[in-house]
Amino acid sequence: MTTTTHTNRRKLIPISYDLQILPGTFEYTLSEVIDSLDLSLFDNRYHNDATGASAYDPTILLKIVLFAYSKGVIYSRRIALCHDNVIFMALSADTRPHFTTIADFISSMQDEITGIFRHVLQICPWNSVRMKMVGEAKDSGNSLYTG
Repeated sequence: MTTTTHTNRRKLIPISYDLQILPGTFEYTLSEVIDSLDLSLFDNRYHNDATGASAYDPTILLKIVLFAYSKGVIYSRRIALCHDNVIFMALSADTRPHFTTIADFISSMQDEITGIFRHVLQICPWNSVRMKMVGEAKDSGNSLYTG
């Protein structure tokens, strides 16, 4: 007789986000590189203290967009749905930007984002990037859970 297991059960587990991004991984390199960059080119677009709601930090938007791109997820709606992924939570400081915010960020800063992504890919160790390059997602659902 075997024990019955149920994989569809839920369990609350305390998570320390800083322990989720491990050295030697793409997401670690991504985070370190973006944190070290001068992102003042985003200041004019994302500094709205005078009116409206506070803007998302461009550092966070860059991290989640580039992490998603590295997994083959390129659509803003799919990126916004990745908030259940622990690495995504850690990179985004547990924020959940709406897909329209992500789409606006990508469309208005496309050249800057592309340049930063190239820079990150040049710095990453080849082995950690090779498995996660854009277009190499293993399923057609563009899931962040593939690798």
